[in-house]
Amino acid sequence: MKQPKDAFLRGTPRSRVPHEFVLDALESLDPVTRPMFGCLAIYVREKVVLILRDRRDHPADNGVWLATAPEHHDSLRREFPHMRSIRMFGTPMTSWQILPADASDFEESALHACELLLARDSRIGRVPGRRRVSQNARKATKTRAVTKTRKTRTAKKTRRTKKIR
Repeated sequence: MKQPKDAFLRGTPRSRVPHEFVLDALESLDPVTRPMFGCLAIYVREKVVLILRDRRDHPADNGVWLATAPEHHDSLRREFPHMRSIRMFGTPMTSWQILPADASDFEESALHACELLLARDSRIGRVPGRRRVSQNARKATKTRAVTKTRKTRTAKKTRRTKKIR
């Protein structure tokens, strides 16, 4: 099917928000959403707190991901018996823990996680680290800097030559 000529003016339609009831429950915290890992990350102030995932690939990892630290896993597991690490990362334990969408108590658990966030529970949420720059990006930046320096030197020499004449 051919796109109408003015389609770019409307922008691309947003895909639906997975597990939208979570965003509704957090509305009073003024959450911000951003794409992350092909999912929807929820930020409250400077912290990433949750990720909402409902995708066809790795369906076992669909649900609500909690951003937490390993030292909080045991205490959170007491409150969320079905909570586990993300499987798609291929590591036995990750900081990201999931409330699986296929668990019998999924909605109840997700709303309880929202209640903990509303109560400012420090076990959920992480300040993201600085983004790492890949080696290729570093090389490209270095190459641009060297090229820019060479151009600057050449321009200075040209100006000096013109002044002498």
